[in-house]
Amino acid sequence: MKLYGKYIVMLLKSQMEYRTSFLLLSVGQFFVPFFIFAGMYFLFQQFGQIGGWTFYETALCFAVIHMAFSISECFARGFDNFSSLVVSGDFDRILLRPRTTVLQVLGSRFEFSRIGRLVQSLAVLLWAVWMLPVEWTWFKGGVLVLMVASGVSIFAGIFVLAATLCFWTIQGLEIANIFTDGGRELAQYPINIYQKWAARFFTFIIPFGCSNYLPLLYILGRTDAGHPVLYALAPLAGFLFLLPCLLVWRFGVRHYCSTGS
Repeated sequence: MKLYGKYIVMLLKSQMEYRTSFLLLSVGQFFVPFFIFAGMYFLFQQFGQIGGWTFYETALCFAVIHMAFSISECFARGFDNFSSLVVSGDFDRILLRPRTTVLQVLGSRFEFSRIGRLVQSLAVLLWAVWMLPVEWTWFKGGVLVLMVASGVSIFAGIFVLAATLCFWTIQGLEIANIFTDGGRELAQYPINIYQKWAARFFTFIIPFGCSNYLPLLYILGRTDAGHPVLYALAPLAGFLFLLPCLLVWRFGVRHYCSTGS
């Protein structure tokens, strides 16, 4: 962790050398989800509810998934841009260093300008929490934090899987965006409003539904009688999803053939 901290400090200093650029990028990142949220707001103004969900309930779902995406884009960006390391041959040097490849790839790039997206999502989260008629407890607050952390793990796992494909394809594949950008857009609404096959896929295969929909039912008191705690602990599936992704990464590293430099 000490080395990871040094990576963060080093890359933060390098990005802050161009503060105007950093500021403009952060502002731009703020307005990207802002306009998406504005579209959601006008949608609810027109129809009132969607699938039985109110605006503030959906806003909480929106905030959680966008916070998770912004954090993962900041701290797992190295895997998202991993193809450049393979093409340039820089991954060969990573293999020679006495540290794990996961740590080094994670530390190869950070996108601190994603703080703009994070600030916007946090503002929506606080607004939704304030407006919802929920009796908040420390446990429910912990579940909310766990939801965000679970979403970060899921997005990071997808980035790792996409990076692993680069060992065979060299260049990154845009198909991964179906599950990152597409998963973010889908999971910003309660997942039960979609067709059953889509809801099941994004619950049992890529567990976005476990990270925000099921625990959201617990927070809002919509769970079935008997086992509400299971809904609260559903975000743990996000961490379980990351484990096989890391195993696939190790398999890819063992089968890596150098591209030269």
